[in-house]
Amino acid sequence: MTERDAQPTAQRDPAFSETQGEPQETHNEARQHQPQEAGAEADAVQENGGEVSTDATPAGVPEAAIPELVIISGMSGAGRSTAAKCLEDLGWFVVDNLPPALIPTMVELGARSQGNVARIAVVVDVRGRRFFDNLRESLADLDSRGVTRRIVFLESSDDALVRRFESVRRPHPLQGDGRIVDGIAAERELLRELRGDADLVIDTSSLNVHELRAKMDAQFAGDEEPELRATVMSFGFKYGLPVDADLVADMRFLPNPHWVPELRPYTGLNEEVSAYVFNQPGAKEFLDRYAELLRLIATGYRREGKRYVTIAIGCTGGKHRSVAVSEKLAARLAAEGVETVVVHRDMGRE
Repeated sequence: MTERDAQPTAQRDPAFSETQGEPQETHNEARQHQPQEAGAEADAVQENGGEVSTDATPAGVPEAAIPELVIISGMSGAGRSTAAKCLEDLGWFVVDNLPPALIPTMVELGARSQGNVARIAVVVDVRGRRFFDNLRESLADLDSRGVTRRIVFLESSDDALVRRFESVRRPHPLQGDGRIVDGIAAERELLRELRGDADLVIDTSSLNVHELRAKMDAQFAGDEEPELRATVMSFGFKYGLPVDADLVADMRFLPNPHWVPELRPYTGLNEEVSAYVFNQPGAKEFLDRYAELLRLIATGYRREGKRYVTIAIGCTGGKHRSVAVSEKLAARLAAEGVETVVVHRDMGRE
């Protein structure tokens, strides 16, 4: 009888927390997107004795791979970070605080990724205000390339913005030596023209984080339900509860294989240990009912905009029962279409 080595998978990214105006640069694997048709044939025609190409695809950008683009902007404190993270969870490649002059370059790099970066979201805000003069030129460049692009503008009332800045005790990026309201007024004036060009304006004055995410999902998720990613973690109670656990289940109601001499050296990854655990009264019934409960919880999580969940399965030492149940539960979730990773936190500590 041999034991399979435990290979814990990588931890998930931590769930987001709304931080107003904080720089970040994140990315996620983008789903494939069908590009638009080129507007002209690729054949060359003769003109004035020379060959002139009628190919409408810009030089250096593969015709079949031009990414879709969303530009996220708006008032500081209105929820740009939340909107960007929502698109990231939907599979977009997200870049925060990119100078507008570099947006066409970003699109071209995405086009050269052979379909790996099919949708790009760029956050443009007042931290890059000296580059705003280049934004209109960049948008014209994108239009000439046939890039599908949308501008999302996050708006909020002065009262709501003041409350948010005061709650985090941070100055407005443009207030200088003045008051928060002075910075808000300056930013509104700076962004006035961009707001008028926006394809989608979302007023977040009375929205919480979950409601904003729901609006973004409605605009960009299409007919697809946003994905939920699960981490199933085995652990030992004697080493303490996982601090990042959303749900905790206790397997100590099952007999411990530790007291079976021939099973003691092995872990829950071993087939004989797993068979011993699931042959105990209540083990299979627990797995069925807990999986059913998780289906109900997952529906609510998606509705509330939660994208990541950590399910902790514990036993005394985190070696036998919790490991065996975690493996079975993760397989059940994966079979139901939930992106799942397994982490055995305490296996091997004894």
